[in-house]
Order: sequence, then C-alpha cells, then structure tokens
Amino acid sequence: MIDLGISKLALIGAVALIVIGPEKLPRVARMVGTLLGKAQRYVADVKAEVNRSMELDELKKMKDSVTSAAHEVESSLRDVGSEFERNLSGAAPAPDDLPSFDPVYPAYRHPKKNFRLKQKAVPQWYKARQGVRSKAQSGAARVARFRPKSRFQ
Repeated sequence: MIDLGISKLALIGAVALIVIGPEKLPRVARMVGTLLGKAQRYVADVKAEVNRSMELDELKKMKDSVTSAAHEVESSLRDVGSEFERNLSGAAPAPDDLPSFDPVYPAYRHPKKNFRLKQKAVPQWYKARQGVRSKAQSGAARVARFRPKSRFQ
C-alpha cells in the first residue's frame, strides 16, 4: 500500500497549491473528498454483499444437512412403525375376543361461581357507612344533585 506520512501530505498540498492555485484549491479538495467518500461507500457495499453471499452459502449447507437428518429420522420412524405393525398383527387376538366397553364420563356439574359477575370484596354495610357510591350516576344527574338550591323554589 502507499505509505503517506505527514511530510508527504504536506508536499502534495504545497504542489497542489502551486499548480491549482489558491482560488480553485478548496473546490478541488471538496470534490476529492466527495469522490473518496463515494469510493469508501462502494467498497463497503461490495464487502457487505460478499459477506451476505458467504452467509447464504453457509445457510444453504446447514439447510441441506438438516433436511438430510430429518429424512433419516423419518425413515427410521417408518421402519420402527412397520415393525410394530407386523408385531401387532401377528399377536393380535381376534376381534370377537376383545371385550367391548363404553367409556364412562363423569356427570356434568354446574360451577357455583359466575365468573362474569364481580365478586364483592367489601361488605355493602361498610360502603354505606363510609359513603362510597354503589350506584352509577350520569354526569347530568350528579350536577343536578349537587347544584345549590335557588332562593325562589
């Protein structure tokens, strides 16, 4: 790679100042900076794309290994199932010999709780003594209830 130290950068700056001139030097420096920024972004994008493709290849390999393992498990389960069926069919009694029974289900019991109703935690007499409202009241009714009485009524 190119080894650029402070002395070399100062030499390049001095030559650029002489060749380009002090009027155009800021514009050229700005343009060089933007071009370097674009180049760095392009290189970063290329690196990211390469990394994504490598990860995609790894994921494809992993997927292939998992699917092959799943097929092996499926085939072993089928072998065990077919062996079990063969053993079951060889040792199974005749259908007439099997005892018949009806399943017994427990009788239905109604729950004593009604979960839709709120269970009261505070007794009603305590609420009445403390002055807690137990009935809902509209806003207009509440205003009418607490409105001061006029003198002419």
